[in-house]
Amino acid sequence: MTYDVIALTPTMPDTKTLLAALYAGGPDLRVKHAADGTVAQLCRADGQPLVSIEAPRFLQLPGETTQLLGHVEGVDPAAPVWWTEVRGASAVAETRRLAGSVAGRLTAVLGGATWPREAAHTDVVTIPAAEPADQADIDHGGVDVLTGKAALVIHDRPIAAATTWLTDIIRFTTGTGRELHLITPPSTRLTFPLRTLLDRMPGRWVVQDPEHGYYDGLTGSELTWNDGHFTPIMESDGAPRVAPRFRSPSADGEGERQLVLSLRTIHPATDRLVLGGAMECAWQVLTGSAPAGWSTAEPVNLPWSPDKLTELARDRARRSIPTWLVAVGAPDKSAIATIRIAHTRAGVEEHITLAVGHTAGQCPPLEVLPKLAEALADQHNLATMVTELRPARADLTTPAHHEPPSVPLSFTLGPDAVAELGPDRARRALADLAPEQLGPAARPALHFALGDGTDTSAWQRLHQVNAYLNAGRGSA
Repeated sequence: MTYDVIALTPTMPDTKTLLAALYAGGPDLRVKHAADGTVAQLCRADGQPLVSIEAPRFLQLPGETTQLLGHVEGVDPAAPVWWTEVRGASAVAETRRLAGSVAGRLTAVLGGATWPREAAHTDVVTIPAAEPADQADIDHGGVDVLTGKAALVIHDRPIAAATTWLTDIIRFTTGTGRELHLITPPSTRLTFPLRTLLDRMPGRWVVQDPEHGYYDGLTGSELTWNDGHFTPIMESDGAPRVAPRFRSPSADGEGERQLVLSLRTIHPATDRLVLGGAMECAWQVLTGSAPAGWSTAEPVNLPWSPDKLTELARDRARRSIPTWLVAVGAPDKSAIATIRIAHTRAGVEEHITLAVGHTAGQCPPLEVLPKLAEALADQHNLATMVTELRPARADLTTPAHHEPPSVPLSFTLGPDAVAELGPDRARRALADLAPEQLGPAARPALHFALGDGTDTSAWQRLHQVNAYLNAGRGSA
């Protein structure tokens, strides 16, 4: 597995400090750069990566270290901190101590602390000469096993997040036509952004159960290694066999719920366009405050700024690079979102998924959804929005056991889509349910209230709406 050590320092590691850290393996190791220069790798003479050091990230938002690492002794969770991630590859046993020495040297000079605390030291770690069997044909420092079908990453943190190095591996696997297999112990939980990524790409969350082998952490399917990747074990009736441990959820998070919005906006591609307004509007209505920060990966490190977000998306669009972002709220507001931005023939599209956590004593503000839908349609070029409610952890992480599925609450069709289909046709999407008209009669949006979050037949109504609208577009 990769051996992760994180140095949390009050000041940025400068060049001299980084050089001292890179000498943790002595003078015989080589240094090379990866991931467009954002990662430095200590390598053997043959180029085999041993330790990867991420570019330091300045975390300006309170609570980010606690969210991903828990309490770290010696680090004030409310104070800004520099996060430097060090990973030792699995091919050589000594890389665990080498990663600890790199991080330990950073904190010895700059102060702060390491996670895990016991990993830090400042000894020189001797790496033995490579044996023929040690030669690994893996050109990515974060991958533990590479086959023609899959890239395996063994991860033992309590919280697995969409970090810079993991999103880079996702781009690597997608670009090479492989699946990502993220392998963790049963105690690991996924952050909401990482779960959304795994839901939308070829890959699996592979949970290694010491007693029962491997299973999929999202579906519960028991897995077996077959022809270079993990595949589900099937029952005699053709259904996947579900792991016993997945069927037995803990009481942790009982009574808690998540309100999830999936919305799409389409904006004219003009020089005056500023992105992020739809998400900020939804955040304000549902939590009472704006987002606190944003970033291209976790941990989130930049204060919220629609202007800066737009600048990044515009720069990437010029280079034909897709934009995927994470946004978070204040520590006392359990909310997180992902944003995908794409320039299409229709315009500049934002695909936003926002989740807001509610403890057992809190009631999700379902009554404000029509008001929110109207504001998004009137001011932020809303195309579609689906809202769902699901019993799940208020901290918005996903455990490796069964959670009840979400239930749709509402579906909103924006004014441009209503005009394209024809208002009368769009209103007839559900024979037994008249939508609420939002906005002016000359250019309305339509809001379909599908249920209260407890009636699973709302899924059938949502499927009926989608099928009807898609058929209408095809015949238009």
